[in-house]
Amino acid sequence: MKRVHRVLVTVTTALTLLAAPTAALAVPGNAHRAGLQEGLDGITATSAVGALMEVRDEDGVWRGTSGVAELGTTREVSAHGRFRMGSITKTFVATVTLQLVAEGRLELDDTVETWLPGAVPDGHRITVRHLLDHTSGVPDYRPTLPMPPTPEFLDNRLRTWSAAELVQRAVAGPPAFEPPGSDYAYSNTGYLLLGQIIEKATGRSYREEIERRVVRPLRLRGTSLPGMSPHIQGPHPHGYVPIRQGTEKRLVDVTVMNPSVMGAGGEMISTTSDLNRFMAALLDGRLLPGRLLDKMKTPGVENGTYGLGLRWQDTSCGVRVYGNDGDALAYQSWSFSTEDRRRQVTIALTPDFRGDPDDAVDALLDKAFCD
Repeated sequence: MKRVHRVLVTVTTALTLLAAPTAALAVPGNAHRAGLQEGLDGITATSAVGALMEVRDEDGVWRGTSGVAELGTTREVSAHGRFRMGSITKTFVATVTLQLVAEGRLELDDTVETWLPGAVPDGHRITVRHLLDHTSGVPDYRPTLPMPPTPEFLDNRLRTWSAAELVQRAVAGPPAFEPPGSDYAYSNTGYLLLGQIIEKATGRSYREEIERRVVRPLRLRGTSLPGMSPHIQGPHPHGYVPIRQGTEKRLVDVTVMNPSVMGAGGEMISTTSDLNRFMAALLDGRLLPGRLLDKMKTPGVENGTYGLGLRWQDTSCGVRVYGNDGDALAYQSWSFSTEDRRRQVTIALTPDFRGDPDDAVDALLDKAFCD
């Protein structure tokens, strides 16, 4: 789920945080990275409980952490900790979808109606390509659900949601725009539909296909698709959301939650190392043929920055980086690579909602890619 924190009311009550320990693991000769730890510490000082980061480049690997893994403790964030990656899941789903296109089992111009009859209104006009690049006009289901800071959010934290149920909630409202293909509107619903299409095309769930085609071949040992399991296995920072209590808000630990509410749009768990390896493999052509990787990097609308499950941005030094970012309510993450794969950067944090970390993270990404 992308950028949920933009719609959350920031926590205005005072937060009593313990001193934020920091740690950095680096190979020799990394003087140009001197400001990365300072940048991480700045984020936890203003807008996060904990943060972790990994940079891979020609000099080797640098890892840094900041803040604490759990409020009320002095336990440091593990540099190899796992976190909910949110919408970076979409890049995995898109990769598998395009692999099926390469195999002739799907076409980008196949309609939703062909694969999922009756699933969405006007499904005969909405294509797989439209779902991938968020130009379908299918409304996002997320606004139909109770979300923080409303207390009702906690009533559903362990509930199992089916993709069909969430799609039905979304399409009960009008389309975001029409006709399909004429505009861009970010839609988690579109990726739930892609997950269902993958299952129809292969006879296996999108989870099985991602594990079979991406996770196991790349040996992403810290990456998983939990389905309905509410737990994060292995070392991990705790995640929190603000919940309204009377006239105030308090941070509630929602590390344990049923990720089916995110499904194919954002359920996956990973590590900074795994995401860096995945992005490098994707851009290296190990997962897709060149023609489809080029389509992945083609915007769905003029002057856009989102293609087929892949996003990009230009740094201050003129280097374009490709990847994605994700918001899983209590976890936020960013994973990008240069097109030549010479440098990959992944950042993850557990926000505390005192402020919006986006600008600080963008500045840190810029430093990591340009210094």
